Amino acid sequence: MGQPVLNRRQLLAAAGGLTVAGAFGFAALGTGADALAAGSRTRVRYWNLFSGGDGYNMIAMLDAFRKDNPDIAVKDSTLQWGNPFYTKLAMAAAGNRAPDLGVMHLGRIAGFSPGRLLDAWDVDLLARYGVREQDFNPTLWKRAVIDGRLYALPLDIHVQLCFYRKDVLKKAGLLGDDGRIVPVTSTGEWFDMLKEAKKATRKGLQTLGLWANDQNFQWWFFVAFYTQLGGTWFDDAATEVTFDTDKAVQVLEFLRRHITDGYTIAGAANSEQFVNGAPFTWEGNWSVPVFDGAELDYGATPLPPVFGKQATHAESHSFVLPHQSDRGGATNEAAHRLAAYVVRHARQWAAGGHIPAYTPTLSTAAYKKLTPQSEYVSAMDHQATEPKVWFAGSTGVLAQRVGPIVVSSTMGSARPDAAARRMKGALTQLLAMKNPMDGRTAAQGGTAA
Repeated sequence: MGQPVLNRRQLLAAAGGLTVAGAFGFAALGTGADALAAGSRTRVRYWNLFSGGDGYNMIAMLDAFRKDNPDIAVKDSTLQWGNPFYTKLAMAAAGNRAPDLGVMHLGRIAGFSPGRLLDAWDVDLLARYGVREQDFNPTLWKRAVIDGRLYALPLDIHVQLCFYRKDVLKKAGLLGDDGRIVPVTSTGEWFDMLKEAKKATRKGLQTLGLWANDQNFQWWFFVAFYTQLGGTWFDDAATEVTFDTDKAVQVLEFLRRHITDGYTIAGAANSEQFVNGAPFTWEGNWSVPVFDGAELDYGATPLPPVFGKQATHAESHSFVLPHQSDRGGATNEAAHRLAAYVVRHARQWAAGGHIPAYTPTLSTAAYKKLTPQSEYVSAMDHQATEPKVWFAGSTGVLAQRVGPIVVSSTMGSARPDAAARRMKGALTQLLAMKNPMDGRTAAQGGTAA
């Protein structure tokens, strides 16, 4: 599962007085998740991986659906986040015991053997319930399409952000007239900003929380800045590695410099330091409820475009249809209706910091009033994502193999040039590996949009 997830959930629990859900769902919360509505004609079994604040927001959305659709009984179960969830979902689909509706990270779709372990969405049926392709960011929708068919319905994007303390930055003269952080467009401007912020920071606190020794966060940051440089991973046929080691070295040197110049304390409790007065921390948008709960005067923007091009790491929670040999009929229609309803009513979901995928939500007055969500909503238009291959995606093999190499450079145990070469070697090995789900390499799998 990885350290960042544990910290995320611990922080959510501390901030909101929430308890982390166990592997068998939220029955103890009294939401009626395990009770079937009397007289319901159709039941939908729904598996998700949302705990903490996300779990409570999802339950509220499901309860709203139940109220508006009394003819459908939703039996929801919350399972353990990460690979345990994906393993159980794959086994259920392979054994024809799959739920009617599930949730996956969009980056994992290509590796989940679409057509074998996942069923495609009926886009006409989704349109009947108010969800159409034109309602989504084109790049996001394209990621959900495999071999010309839609295999995921995006609920959100969740992104890596630059959180900043307005009180500290005001003292340092780094806030604009609009009360937001002064923009930067180069590495030089960014380190000049850190230098000034450090002068205004209380002794004993770091300037930037960077998750320097965490493989997941370091990988996410690398993906963002490598994308800013226009870096690529593989050719369109997924037969050749196109990874640019020179661009990789630039990113690795940039990440490393935060430690060598004394702006980041490796191993520091980043969120706690931010709450206590550190001017910056780079965190996922799921930290919004934590910092809201601490009643901080803060803002959040996408990661700074220090290499000239805007790009911040993004993933997406998406609804999927786990494979059922007899999928169809009223239950399948109800699954489509439920997913479309939640996607269209994602204002509640945005409270957890996520950016709703359904773009009409973003233009509503209610969403525009959300802070800092409305400050970083532009991330929808410049997503930095992992390559569309079977071994990518949240908690995927790619992050497990390459993330530690990035950490070794950031922490100083490997030179950036040596780390970049190791990264390219790992990518070459992964490209030749076969997906354990279907025994095919990336080049043999269906990943064409």
